[in-house]
Amino acid sequence: MSLADDRSLALAGTRDEDEIRRARAARIERLAKWALPVVIMCLAILGWGWIVTANEIPHYILPGPDRVWESLVTDWGMLIEAAYLTGWITLAALVMAVVGGAGLAILFNQSKMLELSFYPYAVILQVTPVVSIAPLIFIYVDSKIAGMLLCAWLVAFFPVLSSTTLGLNSVDHNLRDLFRIYGANRWQRLRYLQLPSALPYFLGGLKIAGGLSLIGAVVAELVAGTGGIGSGLAFRIQEAGYRLNIARMFAALALVAAMGVFIFAALSVLSHLLLRKWHESALRKEG
Repeated sequence: MSLADDRSLALAGTRDEDEIRRARAARIERLAKWALPVVIMCLAILGWGWIVTANEIPHYILPGPDRVWESLVTDWGMLIEAAYLTGWITLAALVMAVVGGAGLAILFNQSKMLELSFYPYAVILQVTPVVSIAPLIFIYVDSKIAGMLLCAWLVAFFPVLSSTTLGLNSVDHNLRDLFRIYGANRWQRLRYLQLPSALPYFLGGLKIAGGLSLIGAVVAELVAGTGGIGSGLAFRIQEAGYRLNIARMFAALALVAAMGVFIFAALSVLSHLLLRKWHESALRKEG
């Protein structure tokens, strides 16, 4: 066997070891991605229970995890009904934010005059706290449900608008010139160049809007609930606070958090499915 053959065998052995090491690291990373958050959550719950027991904290100040779980099971019918209303308002506000935000972004992209005229008002709506606008909305809007939807939409639509606008304006200039050279009209540029280029930006804004629509729905329920309507989760938290039922407050809060995690996970999966075959952010890394 020649010296060159020996070197080839040595290089092949090194490559095999590197591949095995990379595969092992990838398996550990995939496992840690799911296992570590669960372990941290379990440790936090155990620590919470230990602090309550060791310090003999009364349940009306800080209930232990067992009391919160008991409240979650006992009041499940009431809480799941409240979660249904909160979830419905959140999803409806998110759909309205997608339609309104993406639609306005496309209109602004097609007409600079429209963008210059109306974009500052969108910024004003975004920077004005919804807590200060909500009481006015419920004065002028008769339907409480419509008022809550409007509050949640005001919070959620701007991330979609700003992200989609940024994406539509971030098209590569060389590709834009190429479309111009080949005589593409405005609709063809929008459909085949700008919208695909803006999709990653839109999906990033959508993930932010998902969480904000839930926040907007909760804030709207807190305002509307004091007006005699509402059985959403925020209203149940408020009601439990008045009754010093702290365990039910924690149980309702846990459902709100679970709903937010579900929305984020669902939108992340949607983003991955739409981008996994062509965009750098979702392509599987080699090596």
